[in-house]
Amino acid sequence: MRGTQLKQADEVRVFAHDAAAVSASPTQIAGTENRGVCLYVGGAGDVTVTMESGNSVTFTAVPAGTFLPILVTHVTAATATAILALY
Repeated sequence: MRGTQLKQADEVRVFAHDAAAVSASPTQIAGTENRGVCLYVGGAGDVTVTMESGNSVTFTAVPAGTFLPILVTHVTAATATAILALY
């Protein structure tokens, strides 16, 4: 039987404990070597990301003030602004 701590490590976090500004870049988001981060998009636009799975996807017409409940390791392109990685 798995312990509580191991089970929690497998679950998506509901609350962030830290945040950092993210710019579109081919560089991996810091701290995502083992787990992706969710995103907050402050200014409307498109966001292209690399998902935790390694797949690339573009979210189009993301409204300002949106939390994206996805796990990503890279933001590779964006017309959206004020993007935050939520840890």
